Amino acid sequence: MQYRQLGGTGVWVSAVSLGTMTFGGQSHPLWGPIGGLGFDEASVLVGRALDAGINLFDTADAYADGESEEILGALLAPQRQGVLIATKLAMRVGAEPNAVGLSRLHVTRSIENSLRRLGTDYIDLYQIHAWDPLTPIEETLAALDDAVRQGKVRYVGASNVAAWQAMKALGVSSPGGLPRLVSLQSYYSLSGRDIEHEILPLTRDQNLGNLIYSPLASGLLSGKYDRTGHTEETARWARFQMPPVDLEQTYDIIDCLRAVAARHEASTAAVALAWVLAQEGVTSVILGARRLDQLDDNLGAVDLRLTDDDLRELDAASAPRVPAYPGYMQAQLLTTRGPGGH
Repeated sequence: MQYRQLGGTGVWVSAVSLGTMTFGGQSHPLWGPIGGLGFDEASVLVGRALDAGINLFDTADAYADGESEEILGALLAPQRQGVLIATKLAMRVGAEPNAVGLSRLHVTRSIENSLRRLGTDYIDLYQIHAWDPLTPIEETLAALDDAVRQGKVRYVGASNVAAWQAMKALGVSSPGGLPRLVSLQSYYSLSGRDIEHEILPLTRDQNLGNLIYSPLASGLLSGKYDRTGHTEETARWARFQMPPVDLEQTYDIIDCLRAVAARHEASTAAVALAWVLAQEGVTSVILGARRLDQLDDNLGAVDLRLTDDDLRELDAASAPRVPAYPGYMQAQLLTTRGPGGH
């Protein structure tokens, strides 16, 4: 296993981590189709992950209505000192009005509930799961500061936030002595390269870690799909089509993945993951496997070395078809930089 530094901290995390959105919720209308794994099934995946050297495990309080945290906490209890647990808050976790968001009230409750479900005294990485437009970020960070000072939270991160929102949080934390974000967790895949426009440049500039989720676009890049349609009825994309993608371009990407995979005698999924791992600024890629064979195949991406030609082919196939502003304008303007430029 490779290990990479988590942003500006002194903490090292495995290049791939295990996501647990698939744990629990077997009969739930939302979480069941995504995963629905019971304790025994989850135990097999966690055991294999630990054997492979994975030391970062990601969950959230809303996953399977808390069951994901419960299963993960129980499975990691014997190895608690040697692993890092990342969880999140902000999504709705109950019917009452304040069971959502990033208010001090909800942050405080959520930390206590996650600690109880995980069966631990502290959370290694506590992440804002989404931006709350109704709560001042100062209030959220102050509540998180209390948790850090109490030893209940080690580090603070954020997920699914825009670059300006992350920068606002960083700007507030510095002068106020409040916890500084150490990482962002974002969607990134060959079918979804949006974070290259603003988020990746921000994290490189501010020395934040990047935790990547859905690197196979919910299985769309796994090799199960092509222009003829899905090939596995129980596959996630066949039942839950998120994130949104340009399907025609994605089929082109899959064609390219298959060509590269054939050269390396690897799976298309491993190549897609290896591409993400090769991108500058990526800290850890979160694997969301439902079966042991999937996890074993995904783990192979860590040792898969794509050539420069491989990367160029994949870059070309997956390049956004419409450039984003202001990136394209800045690039054009900077071509005149230097003596005699305008």
